[in-house]
Amino acid sequence: MTYTVDKSWEEVFENRAFFKNDLNDIMKSVDEKIADGATVYPERENIFAAFNKTPPEKVRVVILGQDPYHEPHQANGLAFSVYNGVAMPPSLRNIFKELQADLGGGLRTDSDLSDWAEQGVLLLNSALTVVEHEANSMAGLWADFTDSVIEAVNGLDTPVVFVLWGNNARKKAKLITNEKHHIIESAHPSPLSASRGFFGSAPFSKVNAFLEQDGFEPINWNG
Repeated sequence: MTYTVDKSWEEVFENRAFFKNDLNDIMKSVDEKIADGATVYPERENIFAAFNKTPPEKVRVVILGQDPYHEPHQANGLAFSVYNGVAMPPSLRNIFKELQADLGGGLRTDSDLSDWAEQGVLLLNSALTVVEHEANSMAGLWADFTDSVIEAVNGLDTPVVFVLWGNNARKKAKLITNEKHHIIESAHPSPLSASRGFFGSAPFSKVNAFLEQDGFEPINWNG
């Protein structure tokens, strides 16, 4: 079974040795896990949704998550996003609370973040797949791949704002060396850490300030 990745990302992948040599091997490992009886999220056709909705030439912001939601019907291939009609996970609920506190307006209820992706926000998880009910179960499989994605975006000439929430994401800051780019860091929006620095961090207004400083349109975060 094949997988679909936006053609312009495929060009980026093919120009970097890791992508060219190992992406097919990663997908073989995913398929072997499924063949052994595991339920893996997101559905295979959505594993690369973040890349398909946000091609490299449109990337203005990267929000880095950990791994996909591991309960049924949640993961849709975009970090922190779930399908509309699915119960909203606590982390996403906290993101929307901070969005309202930061920018005002009503509390966002649209849990599908495709509109962010289509505006140039790459919603990238450090792992692109997960076994049902087993958080971080496939993190090792994807670690080098997603590090290479960050390095590839770091190499873009266009300024990008990297949003790193939580310790796992903040460790990736060392990969962002291009002085054109901006980094926004805080605690993770999960209930365990949101009150330790995520709430009150105003990431959405900060992102938009950087974008406007660089001559780009701000993100319409409220949809």
